[in-house]
Amino acid sequence: MEKLTDISVIKALMKKHGFEFSKSLGQNFLINPSVCPRIAETGNAKQGFGIIEIGTGIGVLTAELAKRAEKVVAIEIDKRLIPILEDTLSDFDNVKIINADVMDVDLSKIIDENFKELDVAVCANLPYYITSPVIMKLLESRLRIKSVTVMVQKEAGRRLCAEMGTRDMGAVTVAVNYFSDPRILFDVSRGSFMPSPNVDSCVVRFDIKDRTPDGVDDEKFFFKVVRGAFSQRRKTLSNSVSLSFGIEKSVVMKSIEQAGLSSKVRPEQLSMEEFIRFSNILRSFISF
Repeated sequence: MEKLTDISVIKALMKKHGFEFSKSLGQNFLINPSVCPRIAETGNAKQGFGIIEIGTGIGVLTAELAKRAEKVVAIEIDKRLIPILEDTLSDFDNVKIINADVMDVDLSKIIDENFKELDVAVCANLPYYITSPVIMKLLESRLRIKSVTVMVQKEAGRRLCAEMGTRDMGAVTVAVNYFSDPRILFDVSRGSFMPSPNVDSCVVRFDIKDRTPDGVDDEKFFFKVVRGAFSQRRKTLSNSVSLSFGIEKSVVMKSIEQAGLSSKVRPEQLSMEEFIRFSNILRSFISF
């Protein structure tokens, strides 16, 4: 197949298949030839690995993954892209395309059916509107995967990979750090895409932890506390949690005090251990 990052090739494929970009799906095709090989190289696409790809576009990254990994299962929501992918990926016999919304599929079943004796990693180029839901599904499902490597908008990448206890962090930061070791790999300029988006992107990787942090009494309640804490940006922990849970502020303040925290502490100032301690104490004060 001709170079899939070549604008003339992309336009020819679009014309051949009557394809037009969908704003609602946040579609932007990569035209920078150096990006996808770097994602594949840093995303565990290698012998002994099977790769789940989320969002194929016209198959630029899919082809790079297929060149390196033993098998690729690519999940693409846009049925209009399927005939294009059959065209662009015809040289590969180790690629399986699933036309579905990744939020609706059973990823554990896909792994069991396609990667029985292989290690598994995920690679994706995610539109902003679905970045956090997809990442949280991948992490919370506790799948048999080694890593998740995704391209996201730069601002989202900063928040995902922010250090605990810093101003950039949010609820998703806590979740990502709970399940994985996150890091930003490299930046991708807006000019690397067609059409060009209004913001730059970056590629981030989450190496999945063998075990999650110790000491959480109730994981579901813990994440409810985390979400509640960040539901009112820049408010104190006591105000955000009392508003989110609909409970007396005095109860939250007592929990904060017993957790050894300042009464004026803000959620973005807490470490993982402090969030866990506060969550456990708050839970002991709330009747279910």
